[in-house]
Amino acid sequence: MARRWLAFLILALLGTVASAHEVMPRPSVIHLASEEWEDYTAADGHGLGWDVLRKVFEPAGVRLDIRTEPYTRAMGLARRAEVDACVGAYFQEDSGLLYPRWNFDTDHVYALGLASSPTPTAQTLGNYRLAWVRGYDYQKYLPNVRSFNEVIRRTGILSMLTYKRADYYIDASTEVDYVLSRARDPSLFRRTHVAELPLYLCFANTPRARSLMTLFDQRMEQLVRSGELKPIFEKWKQPYPFDSNRSQDKSL
Repeated sequence: MARRWLAFLILALLGTVASAHEVMPRPSVIHLASEEWEDYTAADGHGLGWDVLRKVFEPAGVRLDIRTEPYTRAMGLARRAEVDACVGAYFQEDSGLLYPRWNFDTDHVYALGLASSPTPTAQTLGNYRLAWVRGYDYQKYLPNVRSFNEVIRRTGILSMLTYKRADYYIDASTEVDYVLSRARDPSLFRRTHVAELPLYLCFANTPRARSLMTLFDQRMEQLVRSGELKPIFEKWKQPYPFDSNRSQDKSL
């Protein structure tokens, strides 16, 4: 009898703990770290990326708390659970972080080179010397890449191309346009589209972050189905990345 009573007591306690876990309130804020990308994830909170993420979380009662950091540091903060997620990662870029089913946007990746150079394609990029910002790891996502150099800043890219220390600079369209806008004679250069890469929030591996990731996938499913994100992309004059009611392919 005593053993049966003890077993009953243990089961009751486990049920109480499970119930408490079930009613655990969802976080009212999500802490996000991102590099500052012009008109996308600006430090003052404006931009397409922040608008999309506000639309995802704020109607569900979760406020955005944003933190501007270099890209590799933002990833590190999420890995150490100092933030709930970092913004703008490629799929499975870091094995220590969690990736949702849905992406929130797509990176339009371009190669910037001299106008006199051959026009590259995704399949021929491996024949050239490439450069990109450190931490972006395009070699994981572009086929046949063999020779590449990682730079710390974008400020020296045009001279690198001009003096043929690299054949092409690889980056998202907005960053390529930013670099090109600094050229004295933009006609000397040409930008060529080479890939579409889905962009993700990469979440910390914690119960809190996992609950926010579940909410993110639920909300993205609703918003893509309803078309409520389209006006945000139209406002920023960017292509709408969800042509069908499903998450984007994770490969090229």
